[in-house]
Amino acid sequence: MEKTKERFLALDIFRGLTICFMIIVNTTGDGASTFAPLRHAAWFGFTPTDLVFPSFLFAVGNAQSFATSKWSQMPSGSVLGKIFKRTVIMFLLGYLMYWFPFFQLKDGIWTFSPISNTRIFGVLQRIALCYCIASLMFYYWKEKTVLIVSGVLLIVYWWLLLAFGDLTLQGNAVYKLDRLLIGDNHIYHGEGVAFDPEGLLSTIPAIANVAAGFFVGKYLQRSYKDLLAILKVAIIGFLLICIAFMWNYIFPISKKLWTSPFTLLTVGLDCLILVTIIYLVDLKNYAGKWIDFFVIPGKNPLAIYLFSELFVIVLYMIPMPGKMNLWRWLFVNVFSLLTPSWGAFVQAIVYMLVCWLLAYWMDKKKIYVKI
Repeated sequence: MEKTKERFLALDIFRGLTICFMIIVNTTGDGASTFAPLRHAAWFGFTPTDLVFPSFLFAVGNAQSFATSKWSQMPSGSVLGKIFKRTVIMFLLGYLMYWFPFFQLKDGIWTFSPISNTRIFGVLQRIALCYCIASLMFYYWKEKTVLIVSGVLLIVYWWLLLAFGDLTLQGNAVYKLDRLLIGDNHIYHGEGVAFDPEGLLSTIPAIANVAAGFFVGKYLQRSYKDLLAILKVAIIGFLLICIAFMWNYIFPISKKLWTSPFTLLTVGLDCLILVTIIYLVDLKNYAGKWIDFFVIPGKNPLAIYLFSELFVIVLYMIPMPGKMNLWRWLFVNVFSLLTPSWGAFVQAIVYMLVCWLLAYWMDKKKIYVKI
């Protein structure tokens, strides 16, 4: 039990780091003034911001490496029921989050937001699908088989993108399949066209992020406080990064297409980050307030993520003088006084701390949202 407890501590820190950074990059005070590392790569390339979502998937797989130990003691119906229940709930939460606040102000009149214009795929939806598929693979197949299949998925996805389009915004297979299956009205339009960076087809390589998190978690459980084991994971992470950059010459790294080298790059970086946390916390015992700061939101990642996304929408809905909403008004009249770029950054930090306070209160009250 002690091993599991310590491994979960490292995982909580990893999740806490991820969610804090996610809030910062998602809620900048002004997109036009945001520092370049806090923006997603325009199409090809990579920024620190692009690591956030893959890290969530990696953490999901890492957590699953602990949960699967109980499956052998449960009937198949219970295991499958739990997997599908979590998948459906998570998918619906993501769908409802994008539909929120369910009403819109049009010509001074509040009207019901039509379901015909709601986004179907998204962050939580991708997590749900990747969790479901990865869990089923680990339940029915041996670990070696899952490892091989994960690699095959990356190759197959590469082939699909080349066989059914190109790598441009409106010529790629992800764009074409989503438009064919669900139509433009249900797709994200942040790129100026109906293209969803969390589309159905690009979920295929993302499954490997979850599988990688599982393998790393399982391996480290067997090698408690073993420096050599940590070094092996670090070396694997470094090698994956090298392979990703070599593959990049013929299949560019792209978060928005979630290309196969992007998967390898993010898995490699997550391996290095996680083993660094384990090395500092477990081997060197560098405990302190910094650990508590990240552990607290790491215990309630789903609740804090949903709150961070929904509360900022509420702030956007509150009207202020000058035809501005409250979120914009705070930037223009308070935070931008620091200079636009620093103001946008500090506003995001302050908002992250507001979300952190909710996590702190929930932790004190022993409220942990799990599905």
